[in-house]
Amino acid sequence: MTIPEADVRSTTAPPVPRDRFRAAMGAAATGVTVVATGGPLGRFAQTVSAMCSVSEEPPTLLVCVNRRSPMNEAIQAHGTFAVSVLGRQHDHVADTFAGRPWPGKERWDFTCGEWTRTVSGAPRLADAVASFDCAVETRLTVGTHHIYVGLIHEVTAAGGTPLVYSDRRYARPETVPPSTFPGFPGSGPAHRDEQRTTR
Repeated sequence: MTIPEADVRSTTAPPVPRDRFRAAMGAAATGVTVVATGGPLGRFAQTVSAMCSVSEEPPTLLVCVNRRSPMNEAIQAHGTFAVSVLGRQHDHVADTFAGRPWPGKERWDFTCGEWTRTVSGAPRLADAVASFDCAVETRLTVGTHHIYVGLIHEVTAAGGTPLVYSDRRYARPETVPPSTFPGFPGSGPAHRDEQRTTR
């Protein structure tokens, strides 16, 4: 299968130093997902933190995969991939597919969890918080990574507490009380929640 590749033009502005970029990105909190593909070339998976929705119509998302990952050749050949959103209990799954397996496990070892096949044939974690089965719409190459835009054909939403990654550590989301502003009655997240319940 030939995946169309978009043209990405570089800017002439000098890039920020790598250490400063990494330090700043460490302050961001991201969800943890495993991107996997399956087919004639076999099963491959990679832990990624760069996954987000692109459009609701049609439903699409994007994922970023390092160009050095052996999964890229398989995605190119299969034309599909699945995204499993990891829960707080899946830190060992995240480590395994990030190339940091726990003792007794191999790198990229699917025995770290229970997997099922999506409609496309790609593996998805059976107890994932959510999952998306995608056909590759296009691929962009930017620096060290390929960006895959996938058209979503199937989703699951089992619920649970998603796994979060920040400052090189795993964490879980924590509910915080809404902000209040006495000088501005009716403002803040609490006001928006009230509006949703009364409509």
